[in-house]
Amino acid sequence: MSVNWKKNTALFLTGQALSLFGTMVVQYAILWHITLKTQSGTMMTLITALAFLPMFFISPFAGVWADRFNRKYVINLSDGAVAFVSLLAALFIMAGFDGIVVLSCCTVIRSFGQGVQTPAVGAFIPDIVPQEYLMKINGMQSSIHSVVALTAPAISGAMMTVAPLEILFFLDVVTAAIGIGIVLFLVKTPEKTPVAGTPEHKSAAYFHDLKEGMKYIRRHGYVLRMIILSAVFLFFFAPAAILTPLQVTRNFGDEVWRLSAIEIVFSVGMMAGGILIGVWGGFKNRMYTMTLSCVLCGVLTVCLGIASDFLPYLVIMALLGISVPLWNAPSMVLLQTTVEPAFMGRVLSVFTMVTATTMPLGMVVFGPVADIISIDIILIVTGVVVALPAIPMMTSRTLREAGRLNTNSL
Repeated sequence: MSVNWKKNTALFLTGQALSLFGTMVVQYAILWHITLKTQSGTMMTLITALAFLPMFFISPFAGVWADRFNRKYVINLSDGAVAFVSLLAALFIMAGFDGIVVLSCCTVIRSFGQGVQTPAVGAFIPDIVPQEYLMKINGMQSSIHSVVALTAPAISGAMMTVAPLEILFFLDVVTAAIGIGIVLFLVKTPEKTPVAGTPEHKSAAYFHDLKEGMKYIRRHGYVLRMIILSAVFLFFFAPAAILTPLQVTRNFGDEVWRLSAIEIVFSVGMMAGGILIGVWGGFKNRMYTMTLSCVLCGVLTVCLGIASDFLPYLVIMALLGISVPLWNAPSMVLLQTTVEPAFMGRVLSVFTMVTATTMPLGMVVFGPVADIISIDIILIVTGVVVALPAIPMMTSRTLREAGRLNTNSL
């Protein structure tokens, strides 16, 4: 590991934060522009599908690319492709082409780019960060994402009131260019000797590599169980993440400040949770930290369903935000420290594919149910289910042993 790993990591996180900021500003701009222009629930459903389905389909191939090629280049190429599409979209809009068609195509390609970039970033971080600091760095990354999630909507909304839509796309191009430049020219990666039998030495087809990756997941039972438990957790956590604005409108009032308040306190809680896990590092056995998060998220989701006053509701939302990084960071670090480097990209791509699609799937299922059953009841029931994965995490010897690996220096 390079002696300058701290500088490398700081530069990498800075570059990714800049790129993410521009991406989220444009993401909100697309969503709000289509909402205001069409006022169509069908269009919103279509844009939501276009935003996650391409990521689902490209992620397995992206994992192969992350294992076959230089991960830094994979990250930059995907980031550059998204920025180039943003540039084209801005030029098309300036030329007077139909904005909805252009924005829909842009959303699809951006989703492909995110599907390629996300597993590559997860696989690249262990290349530059010592194992004993992975929890702290993932906690910092979670906090950075929370800060961006907190500021990007406000800045996007402010810019849309004073500037045409294409200007926001140009902002994405500029932030991506700066981020790519930082990662490409300033982030140094240690030299690695390819391992015999890994993708660097094979000319096998991509589908062969995909098959080998799936075999690896099946052979290592804790990986498969982690993916399944994450899917269960995120699917049943969807109502707490998605239906709470509607619940607030029905139970406490439809004032805009109430909806803004729950988004702000949740984002601030996420930021605080990222800092907490970064400073604390979690329990020595990462499975125990994830179990704590599982129980807290379940209990707090139930509390959202029974809260009768808005102020306690906001406190619960903040605590819920703090609890989420206690799941996200340890689950990523567990995979980063136990999966063989040659298979890291493929395993994280499957993990990304599952985590990126289960919550939207939960939205599809629980959204219509919320028009039939009280959201309070939905939150109480799903909160109980969210806490249930804590049982196999505490009772499974395979998961506990995986959680203990490489934790001596934490």
